[in-house]
Amino acid sequence: MNGQPGLETGVSTLNDDEQAVAPQINTPLVKVRGLKKSYGFKPVLRGVDLTVHAKERVALLGANGAGKTTLLRILACLIKPDQGYAQIDGLDCQYDAQSIRHLVGFVGHQPYLYEELTALENLLFFARMYGIARARERALGLLQRVGLEHRQKERASTLSRGQVQRLAWARALLHQPRLLLLDEPDTGLDQAGHALVDALLNEHAQSGGGVLFTTHQLERALALGDRVVLLSRGRIVYERATAQLTLSELQQRYQEVAQ
Repeated sequence: MNGQPGLETGVSTLNDDEQAVAPQINTPLVKVRGLKKSYGFKPVLRGVDLTVHAKERVALLGANGAGKTTLLRILACLIKPDQGYAQIDGLDCQYDAQSIRHLVGFVGHQPYLYEELTALENLLFFARMYGIARARERALGLLQRVGLEHRQKERASTLSRGQVQRLAWARALLHQPRLLLLDEPDTGLDQAGHALVDALLNEHAQSGGGVLFTTHQLERALALGDRVVLLSRGRIVYERATAQLTLSELQQRYQEVAQ
């Protein structure tokens, strides 16, 4: 866990209703076109086009180094692309980053929590940053939802890996985001934690939100996603609705194109 989280934003004056305004009908929640990103002389994204709609859960698949995490970090406004553009709810990730951070909940490999603060203090801190009304009520409700109500007074540094992941989920959901960006969201979780992730994703989609998540578990991609998108060497090489796929078909296609 980091002592200095990287998702800090200014105080928002938006209330919960304003943050949850529904997009126009048929307007994509996420629109990515021609996205390119390199680190030094190493290209990571090589012209990615992607669309995610409200109420849709999209599984982003690919081998290590395919560019999955980089794509999520661009959408979370943590890094900027070199070329192309990414929009969330019509806002540009480069120029409207402050507004977009109120629309996005991010769960990554880093939990973005303060180790010296308790579970409850962490949520109250981020609630103040987002200007959330009835912050304590909201924080306590989420701690209960993720199964940490009895750990609320314990410092984040003392929690287990799975408990930290549950707290990261509570942080990501705190401001009722329109879009969830999840990088291996069930890392460190046991079977009960997997069931919790399933329920949270279903609840988010049913409430009108969108989800883009990465996973190396193809069976989880089929179970949790409405569509799978396969990234290879920085390019999208395959995508299909999960209702049209069996696990064996997905495994075969993954072996053919994921490098």
